[in-house]
Amino acid sequence: MERVVRVVVVGGGYAGIIAANRLRTREDVQITVINPRPRFVERIRLHQLVAGSGSAAVEYAALLGAGIRLIVDEATVIDGVRRSVALKSGGNVAYDYLIYAVGSHGAAPAVPGAAEYAYDIAEFEHAEQLRDALAGADAAAPVTVVGAGPTGIETAAELAEQGRPVTLVCGGLLGPYLTTAARRSVARQLTTLGVTIVDGPDAKVTAVHPHSVVLADGRELPSPITVWTAGFGVPDLAARSGLSTDAVGRLLTDETLTSIDDPRILAAGDAAAPSGQPLRMSCQAAIPLGAHAAGTILSRLAESEPAAIDIAFIGQCISLGRKRATMQLAHFDDTARRAYLAGRFAATVKEAICKSTVWGLAREARKPGSYSAIKGGKRQQRIAAAMALADQQR
Repeated sequence: MERVVRVVVVGGGYAGIIAANRLRTREDVQITVINPRPRFVERIRLHQLVAGSGSAAVEYAALLGAGIRLIVDEATVIDGVRRSVALKSGGNVAYDYLIYAVGSHGAAPAVPGAAEYAYDIAEFEHAEQLRDALAGADAAAPVTVVGAGPTGIETAAELAEQGRPVTLVCGGLLGPYLTTAARRSVARQLTTLGVTIVDGPDAKVTAVHPHSVVLADGRELPSPITVWTAGFGVPDLAARSGLSTDAVGRLLTDETLTSIDDPRILAAGDAAAPSGQPLRMSCQAAIPLGAHAAGTILSRLAESEPAAIDIAFIGQCISLGRKRATMQLAHFDDTARRAYLAGRFAATVKEAICKSTVWGLAREARKPGSYSAIKGGKRQQRIAAAMALADQQR
């Protein structure tokens, strides 16, 4: 009788779902996904959920292939010796291989008052809380969004388009990833929507009060509702399980995405740190990493040599309400190009990207192995150069 290989995927986000579906290319693999929520969360649409301009959840029945078992629970400890995962509700799930795809969450703010009075939207439940708070507030109540990365910009724009007075406190530079020209494009479109942009060296929040925020230069801005989008962290499951992590808590792996501690554990998505040099936290990286982690397991089952990751980026697209966007084009190594798209056409591109992301996960469920990542990022050359430089500096 053919032996069944048990693979447990911890995390049902972009990386976890693509990995689970890809594993179905072999009939002797039994796949279990452990996730704390009963539905898939489209994190790239959480700002729409907050503003009431869209949904951010999809039923797993539409995204997981036939035969995949979904356990709605929280993994509390990974036991690499016994090869089992402990669940918060009690009991354990045994595995032969495990894919660690727990994703990321908002970083705990160190600023006084932020944890008590600011809203985080990095997770579905927190986005719902902010949506409810906005629904209960006066439509003219000032809203302050702290952090000018993609999440902060998109949230500020979405709320401003709904007619709310919004101030975006950048904490420094607006859209640090963007080129100067693309940044100006974003600033113009935000201003058109009525967003007040506070940037520069003093554009840092030093305290959050119930109805205001204090900036580094002493200014106090009225803010009955403050949204904190500055920084991301990862769950501490790997560290709690005694696995090696980087300073942020991402699982350390080699370039095949295999844990440096345990050949039976692989990582993918925001919580993976291959060679200690993680990719940018995004679904653009999570999906190919998830597919690659599954591919590494499939290679081992086929007794062939797993490949090193080769992932290329195409850019970063930031929605600015429902009718505008800016898309910063990038080289395959994720450095920004001079070129960018803006306005209504970029908004059409962004919406197509959001739709195609979910469509791609569903397609992999129907046809395992159909997903193909863009390659050519030359990651291996960059890592070799970085290691050579580190050796010279020792």
